[in-house]
Amino acid sequence: MTEVRTSIVSERLGVVRRGVCFSRNSLAIRFLAHTHSATYNPAVGVLAVKPFHHRGHRGHGGHSGHTGRQILESKENILPVGTAFHERTFALCQSLNYREWSGYYTVSVYEVHHEHEYNAIRNAAALIDITPLYKYLVTGKDATKLVNRVITRDINKVAVGQVIYCCWCDEEGKVVDDGTISRLEQNVYRWTAADPSLRWFRQNGLNMDVQIEDISEKVAALALQGPTSGKLLKSVAEADIANLKYFRVTHGKIAGVPVDISRTGYTGDLGYEIWAPWNDAVKVWDALMDKGKQFDIHAAGMLALDVARVEAGLLLIDVDYISSKKALIPSQKHSPYELGFGRMVHLGKENFIGKAALVQDQNKGVPRQLVGLEVDWIEVENLYDKFGLTPAAPSQASRVPVPVYVGDKQVGKATTTSFSPLLKKMIAMGSIATEHSQPGTKLQMELTIEAVRLKTAATVAKLPFFNPPRKTAVPV
Repeated sequence: MTEVRTSIVSERLGVVRRGVCFSRNSLAIRFLAHTHSATYNPAVGVLAVKPFHHRGHRGHGGHSGHTGRQILESKENILPVGTAFHERTFALCQSLNYREWSGYYTVSVYEVHHEHEYNAIRNAAALIDITPLYKYLVTGKDATKLVNRVITRDINKVAVGQVIYCCWCDEEGKVVDDGTISRLEQNVYRWTAADPSLRWFRQNGLNMDVQIEDISEKVAALALQGPTSGKLLKSVAEADIANLKYFRVTHGKIAGVPVDISRTGYTGDLGYEIWAPWNDAVKVWDALMDKGKQFDIHAAGMLALDVARVEAGLLLIDVDYISSKKALIPSQKHSPYELGFGRMVHLGKENFIGKAALVQDQNKGVPRQLVGLEVDWIEVENLYDKFGLTPAAPSQASRVPVPVYVGDKQVGKATTTSFSPLLKKMIAMGSIATEHSQPGTKLQMELTIEAVRLKTAATVAKLPFFNPPRKTAVPV
């Protein structure tokens, strides 16, 4: 019990550290500036802080090789906000357009517009810093038992070297989070999550022979995505990339650095994710960018990624659904069967968290479904024309929920909306009442012009919108 309490405190401190200094304009930095002598060096991504009574020693603001969110003992506390790749991404970020992701500076867009970055994802190769993902290493005799107790999928069907996408639920069968699990050895798993999950995993591992380590600050991660990513990786990695199957992981070296390479991603395209030791991660970045010139590589930020993941029909927590741990009312909680996760619920396996509730969901059905929506752009143009205006296709994905109707009755909402440059369509992901969720169903989506609320036609579409054969083709 002491270990669990310690882990709870440690994780809460970790969350605090992640959230303390996430923005150049954050309250934390302003507060520290008033109460401490502080220097901030954005090129390094570090805020060096020292109480005023230590005026004899000023902080240099350097990274000193320390990882993500460490708070150092000594007279000077360092509150970093850069990932292992910050010194490289900052040099490339002409826009200085950043956002917060789990306490790290994350580039929204490198140039003024994300057009080149999106095109790299779909037509060449894009390199994306995904280090802020929470990452856990699960080991021990009961590692498999713990994983199977938490997730809805049957981990016993997963071979060593295989990666799975999965979700996990609370006791009521409502989704807590989703992520990937790589089976590195028989009883060794690397588990990624969007939200901090150490406490949840350890609580459910009580009385088991299992060790759960938060390796978020030890392992850096890159997503190499796009049609030429395979050829680039083959030329730079000492690993069998050509025969690496979809959702499999292999081991190798890049620039002499030992790495894990998984054929996974968040773009719905051919792509890989590279997991490297934090302290040597920059060497991997440099090797990929240097060799990648002949493959038209571009560093890509979150704005381009957001458009790509909508085309791929991939969910984003806190946008397309809310974790049951954060939900304030019952309607904010979702069953896996409401999120298109039904194929990932294996009710035939041994007991797992939420199983009884999910059996009921399967038998009785659920009230809503995650669907794709295609907006009638011709009708949008006609509505704007009545105001003497011309609509501009939005360049960024909108995460603002928009009501969806059948006649005057609201039957759901669009959760993320984007114009797809590839498909030349306005598309959306939405949560729609089950009786109106079949592909081809005609609905109406709210549209506001000059502060006037209108409705435009939208048709239910099957997800994903974009699913190229190259994503899973072997050999590469």
